[in-house]
Amino acid sequence: MDDRPPGEPTLTWPLPDAPDLRDALHAAYADPARGYHDVRHLAEVIDRLDELAAAGATYDRTPVLLAAWFHDAVYDGERDAEERSAAWAEDALPGLVDDATVAEVARLVRLTESHRPEDNDPNGCALSDADLGILAAPEERYDDYAAAVRAEYAHLSDDVFTAGRAEVLRELMAKPRLFHTAHGLAHWEDPARRNMERELSLLPA
Repeated sequence: MDDRPPGEPTLTWPLPDAPDLRDALHAAYADPARGYHDVRHLAEVIDRLDELAAAGATYDRTPVLLAAWFHDAVYDGERDAEERSAAWAEDALPGLVDDATVAEVARLVRLTESHRPEDNDPNGCALSDADLGILAAPEERYDDYAAAVRAEYAHLSDDVFTAGRAEVLRELMAKPRLFHTAHGLAHWEDPARRNMERELSLLPA
């Protein structure tokens, strides 16, 4: 269900009887203080989940879609944002979905801190791949993403940000694989690594 005003990204919401929760989450992503982790990011994650499903990835749609909505519900640059986002889900979802779904949504949100799902975790693989899919975006969109991340850390000096960003990129590139679904591995892995290598080469020494 989606009834956003015309011109805004399509945001599929799986709980038609809970529009107030949807609107509260949307407001969090629409906070003007955000750079990359905004409504556009949420819409792109949802779109990638649809792309994965169309390519044959199987996952439990309701908990994964809810986890997509909650995964960056809290985002302020602090390291425990995923935990606080998961806690929001654990507080808001009881009574709207069953207890097992609440637990699964919270688990998936916490998983986005590491993006290291097990191979036998189709829900985790789908959400992790959809979240990291920006790394494989066309060059112009990737550059917009990198600039938006810098804007989110505008309070940091160039030296501090560059060191931290380089560390993040190197940690990602050190993963044996970034993507865990068959579609993500086949179509997003190589472009993502090229984008990150290019960004790393352009960061000030």
